[in-house]
Amino acid sequence: MANYYSDIPELKYHLNNPMMERICQLKERDYRDKDEFDYAPSDFADAMDSYDKVLEITGEITADVIAANAESVDEEGPHCANGRVEYAQGTKQNLETMVKAGLNGMTMPRRFGGLNFPITPYTMCAEIVAAADAGFGNIWSLQDCIETLYEFGNEDQHSRFIPRICAGETMSMDLTEPDAGSDLQSVMLKATYDEENQCWRLNGVKRFITNGDAQLHLVLARSEEGTKDGRGLSMFIYDKNDGGVDVRRIENKMGIHGSPTCELVYKNAKAELCGDRKLGLIKYVMALMNGARLGIAAQSVGLSQAAYNEGLAYAKDREQFGKAIINFPAVYDMLSIMKAKLDAGRALLYQTSRYVDIYKALDDIARERKLTPEERQEQKKYAKLADSFTPLAKGMNSEYANQNAYDCIQIHGGSGFMMEYACQRIYRDARITSIYEGTTQLQTVAAIRYVTNGSYAATLHDYELIPCAAEYEDLKDRIKNMTRKFEACTNAVKEAADQELHDFVARRLMEMAAVCVMSHLLLQDATRCPELFEKSLKVYVNYAESEVEKHFNFIRKFDATQLEAYRQL
Repeated sequence: MANYYSDIPELKYHLNNPMMERICQLKERDYRDKDEFDYAPSDFADAMDSYDKVLEITGEITADVIAANAESVDEEGPHCANGRVEYAQGTKQNLETMVKAGLNGMTMPRRFGGLNFPITPYTMCAEIVAAADAGFGNIWSLQDCIETLYEFGNEDQHSRFIPRICAGETMSMDLTEPDAGSDLQSVMLKATYDEENQCWRLNGVKRFITNGDAQLHLVLARSEEGTKDGRGLSMFIYDKNDGGVDVRRIENKMGIHGSPTCELVYKNAKAELCGDRKLGLIKYVMALMNGARLGIAAQSVGLSQAAYNEGLAYAKDREQFGKAIINFPAVYDMLSIMKAKLDAGRALLYQTSRYVDIYKALDDIARERKLTPEERQEQKKYAKLADSFTPLAKGMNSEYANQNAYDCIQIHGGSGFMMEYACQRIYRDARITSIYEGTTQLQTVAAIRYVTNGSYAATLHDYELIPCAAEYEDLKDRIKNMTRKFEACTNAVKEAADQELHDFVARRLMEMAAVCVMSHLLLQDATRCPELFEKSLKVYVNYAESEVEKHFNFIRKFDATQLEAYRQL
């Protein structure tokens, strides 16, 4: 591809969403920075032009540097020696190019050297980079950890750490341990206060830490002696310049080879508290993980785009029985569904990012002044929407990335099993997306309360009130019927009042909600821009309708007495 941004017109479409005017107004505080920083926008049009130009630069660098290095990075990978990580040569070049282009600390305020971008254009950059090299995307996009430090750190920490990230230093979040993967309440890395040196000391082991030899780490550790649950955990900032942490090894992974996944040994490492004690897991990690989950959703969409690109190009070029295989129904069926999942998942991703943008901007404003009653209501509305949509965006897009990567290889046939084709790397890279930063099963746990409390149904009813093009009214009626089946299943499970049954069908309910939401979002997109989205709308509604029907038939015929058969397997 010549440019990973401008060659994908769907990205510019999502950038120009009507919600962006409100987002820019909030993020830019009515454009007050224009008098202090010469690169600050003076109005909405200026801000949007700035985002567009940065996305264009990101797309160019991704095509010319990151994509060009992807195969060599995948082959070489990072190295570990004497407790330190050395990136692959291509990764070093990627990082150097991104830093020179000023693409670090993108969402941070300008007073710290950032670009003050909203989450939405930053997330687009993350998608673009991941489409070329998902492993490098991990390293570069971990700059997003600075959002948590900005949100919960103090002014002194802001002034010392945020400019370093904006200047190009890397970050990691050190959460999981050998005996604490998804169960973060079991974290045992010990934090003790050093009275003599007036600092905290960290001791223990962390495992599966992405970019674990980064310059700045956010670390979850047990600060309250004698505790065993989440209430004894706090968040700490560790600076690599202070020493005390060694990389024991780099994991030998199936995919994302460019991203070093490390086991870390903390030996009396100096650290400082971020925020208040005892809130590490309860408050700070939840915020950190929501940002990370949006990042993995973006990575997943990038991988879905890459899989579709590879499959489409091969199908056009490969001939069998005297014609290109794209002309065979079995092949164009796969490609059309891949594209529909890509467009639906991207619509969900950026609807989520816009919700996040509004509530985060209002949160930030609340640190400067008291919000008006209308602003408080707006903040509450979008915080709830962001919290409910994030597990859908992460869960569904990671599953779609895996499905699209699988179908990409299938389109390639035997060639797809050969290492010289990019589809095998995309397939290997995609597999982790439904596992890390919370498995799909954990996204279901996060989403299910919004199923049972009626939040998703309420959002779907709100979407039903949005006008659509007259020619799509029949599709809208089909989506409404899907929603009614989702509601019927939800009510049936609630009425059964059986917790195990509720947990057993939770993923099916979540998927029903998600495909209904994505169908509505594609309906809105096709109404505004039929030339880009009409085909995907029609294909996706067919697909979504069959998914809803499948789950509807399963749930209405299933009861708790059948659970025993599943337990015995």
